[in-house]
Amino acid sequence: MDAKLEKILTLVQKPGRYTGGELNSVVKAVEDVDIRFAFCFPDTYEIGMSHLGLKILYSLINDRDDSWCERFFAPDSDMEEQLKLNNIPLFSIESKTPLYDFDVIGFTLQYELSFSTILNMLDLGGVPVLAKDRHDLKNLVIAGGPCASNAEPLCDFIDVFQLGDGEELMNEFLSLYHDAKEKGMSKADFLKEASHIDGIYVPSLYDVTYKEDGTIKAVTPKDGAPAVIHKRVVKDLDAAPFPDKFIVPFIEIVHDRVSAEIFRGCIRGCRFCQAGFIYRPIREKSAYTINEQAKGLIKNTGYDEISLVSLSTSDYTEIQPLLNEMIDWTRERNVNISLPSLRVDNFSDELVEKMKLIRKSGLTFAPEAGSQRLRDAINKNITEEEIMNTVRLAFQGGWTTVKLYFMLGLPTETMEDVEEIINLSRRIVTEYYHTEDRPRGKALSINISASSFVPKPHTPFQWEPQDTREELTKKRDYLYDETRVPKSHIHLSAHKINTIFLEAVFARGDRRLGAVLYEAWKNGCNLDSWDEHFKFDTWMKAFETCGIDPEWYANRKREYDEILPWDHLDYGITKEFLIRENEKSKNSETTSHCRIQCAACGASALNGGECGAKC
Repeated sequence: MDAKLEKILTLVQKPGRYTGGELNSVVKAVEDVDIRFAFCFPDTYEIGMSHLGLKILYSLINDRDDSWCERFFAPDSDMEEQLKLNNIPLFSIESKTPLYDFDVIGFTLQYELSFSTILNMLDLGGVPVLAKDRHDLKNLVIAGGPCASNAEPLCDFIDVFQLGDGEELMNEFLSLYHDAKEKGMSKADFLKEASHIDGIYVPSLYDVTYKEDGTIKAVTPKDGAPAVIHKRVVKDLDAAPFPDKFIVPFIEIVHDRVSAEIFRGCIRGCRFCQAGFIYRPIREKSAYTINEQAKGLIKNTGYDEISLVSLSTSDYTEIQPLLNEMIDWTRERNVNISLPSLRVDNFSDELVEKMKLIRKSGLTFAPEAGSQRLRDAINKNITEEEIMNTVRLAFQGGWTTVKLYFMLGLPTETMEDVEEIINLSRRIVTEYYHTEDRPRGKALSINISASSFVPKPHTPFQWEPQDTREELTKKRDYLYDETRVPKSHIHLSAHKINTIFLEAVFARGDRRLGAVLYEAWKNGCNLDSWDEHFKFDTWMKAFETCGIDPEWYANRKREYDEILPWDHLDYGITKEFLIRENEKSKNSETTSHCRIQCAACGASALNGGECGAKC
């Protein structure tokens, strides 16, 4: 590390974010590789290093003899200031190489409020922010992740989007890039070739026209690009690449543990949940594979905790045999097992007994809505009786801290539904004191997390408006007033409404938002997911400068026949199914989950006509 960099690291908080040299990080000789790949996470080190997707792709790319993947994270404001004062470009963690020296620059899109950070990282790294200003094959900027399911607001900045699972797609893409680089192919010719790989979306190969009312008239491909881009699906997770070691940070990160993926997709079909639809069809790993991978990761990292990761861990069909296998060796090594994403309707006595052996901390469940009518409207498919049975089991098992996730502003919600959030929470407190064999001498804590509904692409609620900020503020303030009652045992945390509003704008945005994003970034917007950095007034000024009404995107109901900005990006769920689900929500009519009855969502076509739901 040169002297200038050593000097500035003494002037910033948490220099361990930038030093590198962690256990299991990969360093290669530059002369031995043909492709230098920059994996960019548009948030701080602690957030990015907790992301499983980064770990999978980092390992996959570095397993190639022709490639070297290095990591970049967004610097916090103190480090950014020092970089600018000392004329140091944003550099990689592994070799301290500037971003502009990399062939492929890849961003993961996990959250809409990270978009301005993407622009900032490119600029700090000496890379032109606008795609039209990057003329060569070098510094090709690509992106993938859940927010790529509506890529349009980023089309001015990203050359290539990768849709769906990345393991097979990334290898195909890099092999094509390697050949193109050897042949001296132009960027334009490479993009045309890449557009024919399934799962690759090249936005510059599509023209978008608009009607007088501002809605989309047509999305027209050119230069032989496909009219519809289908996401990629890894069919066999047992055979899919997965790291045998994770990088072990020197500083504490958000999820400082081993993560073992147990399945992808979700059987449930909650109508607000984007992840539950865009990750279909359901594919499970075998218990044997999970157990062996977990053993290897613990051995190679020294961690003392494993998190079994999925969208709904208790829905994994082999959860009991898996825990039976894992408990023996984890107890011997004093390793905890964490089970996130538990369902109220399958939290059994047997699972409680297993959890008492493996971990003892707070439990988290997601009723999402306080009233049964609204839970049915969103297709949550849980009853109050199941909720009460679950918390009773938890109290009998020794738990005294329970976290409950709710949403405000769900379609068809009334103030009566909001009031039921408080009423349900109070009934859970009462249930605790009516449970005879509850823990004694411990304080009860019911922690409510209240986020606000954001209509997301590829869901049954993609046509629905978000509540106005005024409506959401009224509902949130009611919850705060009701939970400030002394000795209620109920505690509330609520998301910031202005950030939720901006998230909705970009979640359903089109290409015209690129100008707003660029304007906001030029005026200092960056790291918008952090309260201390979020500049809402600057964002609103950017919309005004560009002549764009953000409420038109966030608070406007769409009609079924409107062309949506993401309609040409196929994630396997048919629009006919989404419309049926939207109509059923209006009557609070539920749809059974996938293991009870197939709802013909269309996702099985992506897996050769099969679905891992095991109906």
